[in-house]
Amino acid sequence: MMDKDSKLEKNRISILGCGWLGFQLAQRLLEQHISSHVKGSTTSADKIKKFTEKGIQGFLLQLKPEFENTATDLESFFNTDTLIISLPPRLSKNEPGFYQQQIEAVVREIKKSPVRDLIFISSTGIYPELNRIMTEDDVTTPEQSASPDMVEAENLIQTLRPERNVSILRLGGLMGYNRIPGKYVKGQKNMTTGSIPVNYIHRDDAVAIILTIIKSGISNQTFNIVAPIHTTRREIYEASCAQFGWETPTFAEPDSKPDYKIISAEKFAQHYDYAFKFPDPLQFYYSLEDSDA
Repeated sequence: MMDKDSKLEKNRISILGCGWLGFQLAQRLLEQHISSHVKGSTTSADKIKKFTEKGIQGFLLQLKPEFENTATDLESFFNTDTLIISLPPRLSKNEPGFYQQQIEAVVREIKKSPVRDLIFISSTGIYPELNRIMTEDDVTTPEQSASPDMVEAENLIQTLRPERNVSILRLGGLMGYNRIPGKYVKGQKNMTTGSIPVNYIHRDDAVAIILTIIKSGISNQTFNIVAPIHTTRREIYEASCAQFGWETPTFAEPDSKPDYKIISAEKFAQHYDYAFKFPDPLQFYYSLEDSDA
């Protein structure tokens, strides 16, 4: 009988959207022997060589919003056991409904494939700012959401249940390495949003959490994935600007208290045994270069 590690090594894994998060995840899957065969998709031909150098089988896949690839390419990519979907929606750059059409195209390919387990990367951006703690049950329909297209996409992926196991991960603001909060606000004047609590997740934790879910077993659940401490924006901006010597933004008292949301990750903690590497966004690891991204 094969032991657990042997079984995991034979688990074929494909990552649709092998970008800033997915590329790191692919490398960890190989390093930790969770899979001996990892496939990653990109829209950039230049990245295929980089994938190959790291032992990742690269696929150049275009969704505009349908796949612009041959049936052979698609069959090969989706010929996998576990599929991780990490497609940035780019909602501000595309026509309404474009992202939904992309996910519809993905679902059609999954239905023709041997995929049995899925992880869909969503976002806590779906939650409206209702000035309270938000849980997964607070948004289940597009009408409840600040991002209806994302919820439509989640619901499309959920139609694959129960024939397949589907976990939906609503990630907080993905930070770490060269994604530095202060970089985006340095030198700004009289900001009125300094008191708003952040809902961040460090990339190292996001990757490690996905690995934990794969190793422990994918469940048919939706989880918020955020660091458990919700520091204020002002504290975060001031600390990260100070770290890199940037001009710190200034803050002003708003005429009225800004709306906010605090995303709860309690449900994930109840289902999986995981200790955050970076529970406090004030302690996130940053660097000006991210050469391995």
